[in-house]
Amino acid sequence: MAAAVAEAFSCGDSLIVEAGTGTGKTYAYLAPALRSGKRVVVSTGTKNLQDQLFGRDLPRLLQALDAQVRVSLLKGRANYLCLHRLAKAQMDVRARPQWPRLAEIEAWGRNSPSGELAELPGDPPDDGLNARITSTADNCLGAKCPDFADCFVVKARRAAAAADLVVVNHSLLFADHLLRQEGFSVLPGADAVVIDEAHQLPELALRHFGQRVSTQQVQALARDAMTEAEQYGDVPALMQAVADLGESNARVESSFGGGFRQRLREYASRFGVADSLRAQTQALETLVDCLKPLEERSAEFGACLERALRLSERWTLVADLDARDSQVRWVEPVGRGGALNATPLEVAESFGTMRAAHPGAWIFTSATLAAGEDFAHFTRPLGLDAVRSLRLDSPFDYRQQARLWLPPGLPEPNDPAYTGAAAQAMLPVIRASGGGAFVLCTSHRALQQLCGLLRAALPELPVLAQGEWPKPELLRRFAEAGNAVLVATASFWEGVDVKGPALRLVIIDKLPFAAPGDPVLDAKLEAIRQAGGNPFSDDQLPRAIVTLRQGVGRLIRDVSDQGLLMLCDPRLRSKGYGRKVLASLPPIPLLSSLAEAEDWLRALRPESRENA
Repeated sequence: MAAAVAEAFSCGDSLIVEAGTGTGKTYAYLAPALRSGKRVVVSTGTKNLQDQLFGRDLPRLLQALDAQVRVSLLKGRANYLCLHRLAKAQMDVRARPQWPRLAEIEAWGRNSPSGELAELPGDPPDDGLNARITSTADNCLGAKCPDFADCFVVKARRAAAAADLVVVNHSLLFADHLLRQEGFSVLPGADAVVIDEAHQLPELALRHFGQRVSTQQVQALARDAMTEAEQYGDVPALMQAVADLGESNARVESSFGGGFRQRLREYASRFGVADSLRAQTQALETLVDCLKPLEERSAEFGACLERALRLSERWTLVADLDARDSQVRWVEPVGRGGALNATPLEVAESFGTMRAAHPGAWIFTSATLAAGEDFAHFTRPLGLDAVRSLRLDSPFDYRQQARLWLPPGLPEPNDPAYTGAAAQAMLPVIRASGGGAFVLCTSHRALQQLCGLLRAALPELPVLAQGEWPKPELLRRFAEAGNAVLVATASFWEGVDVKGPALRLVIIDKLPFAAPGDPVLDAKLEAIRQAGGNPFSDDQLPRAIVTLRQGVGRLIRDVSDQGLLMLCDPRLRSKGYGRKVLASLPPIPLLSSLAEAEDWLRALRPESRENA
């Protein structure tokens, strides 16, 4: 892999690499990057992976290669303390209950070299406090800010601009492209871009190349505009416009109560909703008119005007009930209110423009990019069909290290009795293993049901549930216990690395087909159908296979790991596509009886290994 990446760097080509678990793909792209003499941007899937790459992998390689390369870590602005907004919050009487914590944050900020809030001592700020002490692209004053010289975001960006290798995350990379279109960029010019965890790109591209506006953004604008208006006290028209916007926003917020993702037209067909959306459009336009004469009066008024113009434009576009363009307009509840979205179904052209902004080598890599031998599910949406691809299997010996168990006799997954039956099938396997199990679910509802059933039936084992503690704390408790059962859903299917005997059993409740009813997915499937394709085989099945392979990848993380994979879904045996799904998995021997599964797991229990 390193040789292929080095060649792509040298020739300025693009390359897709699926590198199985244990390949060492991080080193395989970092080593050529550090030796290339080029400016390289490395993008990872999450901030946690960013920290791992920058704090662990890069230092090891820099030392091993004795490479004199300047490296930098850059995250989105919401990760850094904003000194100006902190000072504003300390003067805001509405933030009085938070003043003691704000004083602690101020004292920390005076001595922090990075201002990164992840390093803040004590409990992390809740969403409300975090919004008060960080900036957004909307409310940042830029060079007009009185604290610009000490700005942590500016310092991080300057370090990135001076670095030879910059580590970012996918969201920041997409955001940078959108800012670049407006004539501003937070990333340095790059000769090469490496996308790790690239399997996330098709979905992320849909999200970032669309438009989104939320009631929270409107509320934040109203709050900041009112704060500035109250400071001057002689702008009654503006204060009335802000009050009217707050009222219209509250009506829109209330319309999301108990809601779910749905098409905009379905949402707007409910009583009074369309009128509330139109009233919000008018209230934003009125706010813009009231702010225009005040633009030069203060930097804050100028910033509020720019935000109001952008929000008004986005709201008008996304809330357009008569639109006839190719975007899917849909809504979803978020917090106390919700968000309106306009999502394109085709992003290949936009992604091509994004690649053109960083001419040179592009490396796309992940442990799971193909469905079997086919990369089309990844390449087609992004317009990468002509890019060279390479598949490298895992070096782990799955035939020796793992076993697969498909429990017989379970009802169909759509049967109301399925989750209970699946839990009963899990119990003897978990007991034989003595814990050390991940139970990966395809929905939060299944998570809650299975967690309750397993806790009742396994009082001797600690059963942990996603959401009860932060993810790092859950993983720490799981690894230290040695006999725990962790019941989790989507965020634990990937990016989780538990090596050793603490994890010796992975159970997956169902094949991870996307839930029906999602407005974007439904529109995408309909577009495939209208184009003469097969929505199931062209999209739903490949997507499920890639997600399943991510979950399966949690089991064997090292050459000495051993474990059992239990896939509960009876469709693996009863449906024709089940053979294709199983063929896409690592070559794990299939057991023929529960007794064999129990014997395999008993031999893997820590006490059994010690006796051996």
